Amino acid sequence: MSEIILVTGAAGQLGQRVIHHLIETYKVAPGNIVAATRSPEKLSELEKKGVVTRKADFDDAAGLEKAFAGVDRLLIISTDALDTPGKRLAQHKGAVAAAVKSGVKHIAYTSMPAPDNSLVTFAPDHLGSENAIKASGVAHTIIRDAWYHDNYLHGMPHNLQGGKWYSATGDGKISTISRDDCALAIAAALASGTSESATYTVTGTQSLDSRQIAAIVSDVAGKPLEVIDVTDEQLGQGMRGAGLPGFVADMLVSADANTRAGKFDIVTEDFTKLTGKQPQPLKDFFVEHKAALTAAGNAGGH
Repeated sequence: MSEIILVTGAAGQLGQRVIHHLIETYKVAPGNIVAATRSPEKLSELEKKGVVTRKADFDDAAGLEKAFAGVDRLLIISTDALDTPGKRLAQHKGAVAAAVKSGVKHIAYTSMPAPDNSLVTFAPDHLGSENAIKASGVAHTIIRDAWYHDNYLHGMPHNLQGGKWYSATGDGKISTISRDDCALAIAAALASGTSESATYTVTGTQSLDSRQIAAIVSDVAGKPLEVIDVTDEQLGQGMRGAGLPGFVADMLVSADANTRAGKFDIVTEDFTKLTGKQPQPLKDFFVEHKAALTAAGNAGGH
């Protein structure tokens, strides 16, 4: 069965890895894959491999309809439009409407765990997008990706330098997974040929609190790391003081609050259900990325 699979956000980190796994792990013919992005010129490497590239701008509904023409299975990777409230949801709704008009048979979407019960600032975007897909009447696969292991590489090098990690997560636990494992699970779902609708929550195999995570970081880096409990307000002020944009600081504070409330303490076997494999544990991830973890002079940021 040679379905045409289109991946939006194909120049982004997740999109690149999804396409990698479609080709390398699940042996999908490159000619059956459409990589779509605002700037197709960034996709020349994929083009060399035989992947079809198309321009897809989420702010251009008519353009999306053209981009999705002849596509059987569409993966909507949530966009990065987080600076303007409501913009991302509008983009996703536009993509779903374009998919319906183009006759797409199956829509896959990257969401987050429990978006209907979340303190995370962007959870309503995900919930609204899921609901728009369900309302479209098109068969769908919703993949709710847990917080990435990779997110820790932003702030941890800075934390290790001072030996202190300021956290508002309290005793809350979180189950994280690598971005690459999320891409593997998404690729598995896309390559499965399923016509059923399903929702998966892709997590690691265990939930850890900040002190357990700090112990792993400290062990791998060979440096002490102490967790300092702060309030949401203190954390937000510290991040703004370090130069992070307000919406990013608010988002990170909301993620800590969500963890503190126990709303990220979700462990499923959906990753194994989709891939037949075990997800990479956090410690193994840090060992693999030790150079980035212990990089001197990296003050976090995005």
